[in-house]
Amino acid sequence: MRSNTTSAALLAVLRRALRQEGWTARRLAAHFAIGEATAKRWLAGRGLTLDRLEQLAALCALSLADLAREAEQPASDLAQELTLAQELALSSDIFLSFLFMTILGGNSPAEIAADFAVPGPVMALSLARLERLALIDRLPGGRVRPLVDRTIVWRKAPMRALFNERMKRQFLAMDFAAEDAVFVSEVVKLSPRGAAELAEMLEQLRRDVQALAERDRETSRLPRKWYGMLGALRELDMEELRGAAREGT
Repeated sequence: MRSNTTSAALLAVLRRALRQEGWTARRLAAHFAIGEATAKRWLAGRGLTLDRLEQLAALCALSLADLAREAEQPASDLAQELTLAQELALSSDIFLSFLFMTILGGNSPAEIAADFAVPGPVMALSLARLERLALIDRLPGGRVRPLVDRTIVWRKAPMRALFNERMKRQFLAMDFAAEDAVFVSEVVKLSPRGAAELAEMLEQLRRDVQALAERDRETSRLPRKWYGMLGALRELDMEELRGAAREGT
């Protein structure tokens, strides 16, 4: 049982490292000139020899010793909420907050650096700041591990204020009348219990979107772009509608 547990931990570390470096089953199949089904079996730990394990680790600039050391680290519960100090630090730097959120989403610092032409020293300083804030661990091979659960809900004022200042305007500038506009809207009458259930449905949608992004990253050969999604609900101000109804317009 101990051996099985250790093997499972090694595989989990390896899969995480490969995913952060963009090594999907399809890409592995092409690299090793094997079938995609074989690559998937390797990632599941079936038919995986010690030599092959070493070759896979090398794709992430890791050795078997690196895998073993990381696998032996005791698992710790991920934070479900940031402290006020952490949120204040993130909200004071738009790039730092974006970098942290993309890391939570499973994207590697190398991918972010390439997409946004981030100089190496700037990325190194940003990752060091995130580590000092106890938001990530830096691992061998330039990889990182978030110390916060990806389903975190931003409850404190600093990050909400940052979204209000920086992100909201992108959605408000959207032309909802455009033919290619993607949005949904609905008006419903709900009790407080119903509104709470709707809020949970929105949170589940966010988790589904995260899972979609991970699947797409692993399986799609098409180039990917950055998209923003906003789900919101609010009690409607019905005064304008009441006035229109009274006036018959």
